[in-house]
Amino acid sequence: MYGLILVEPEDGLPPVDREFYVMQGEIYTEEPFGSSGLLTESYDKLLNERPEYFVFNGHVGALTDHYPLKAQVGETVRIFFGVGGPNYTSGFHVIGEIFDKAYQLGSVTSPPITDVQSISVPPGSANIVEFKCEVPGRYVLVDHALSRAERGLAGYLIVEGPDNPDVFNAPPNPHDSGH
Repeated sequence: MYGLILVEPEDGLPPVDREFYVMQGEIYTEEPFGSSGLLTESYDKLLNERPEYFVFNGHVGALTDHYPLKAQVGETVRIFFGVGGPNYTSGFHVIGEIFDKAYQLGSVTSPPITDVQSISVPPGSANIVEFKCEVPGRYVLVDHALSRAERGLAGYLIVEGPDNPDVFNAPPNPHDSGH
């Protein structure tokens, strides 16, 4: 099994502009990370908890090269985030964002915690996070055990729209001006 099942409260969750479902998992193969072609499952690596790959939504590049998440400045995003495991807990984080709300362990009947930058999600569990996109850019979804990004675990949220210098005003990049 690999996926999420959402049971909403009777009146539903408060509306947001965008909703995404993201699953984190591990893949245990005999072949080393980055091998091409058909891969063979490694039972020994599974038992020793040594995955070759950490992935979002089933494969390397799923949320970067193939299906990055997209939103507009000013929109509120809700991510239903699950960990299929089977072994590792995630410290889920979106680089450059603060979660306005986080429904711990997926409990939509408990009050959410507020204003946190990462959440802990054990294998076989889920969390729901919400945040407002205030500035355009490419935000990177990670497990804050950052070495896992080197084994495939990264995703993008592409936020498009006008700059918001009241929130973030970067100095000019000399490489962008043709100098």
